[in-house]
Amino acid sequence: MTSLPGGDSARQPDQRTLVCARCGTAAEATPLTWTYSVEDGVRRHFCEACSRENIRAIEGRLDSDRW
Repeated sequence: MTSLPGGDSARQPDQRTLVCARCGTAAEATPLTWTYSVEDGVRRHFCEACSRENIRAIEGRLDSDRW
């Protein structure tokens, strides 16, 4: 295991870009207005617009393939 210069305190939080599994919209980190579901063991994120458009299917626990 290699360490970063300056020790662990120099380590930055993990930043990642999320992409909406439905429309492809990208966002840095996880916006509070996005939702996610776990389908076949894979976490899929959905932007606010796609979440709002499909809220009934999401609440009905339908896989996104069925929206």
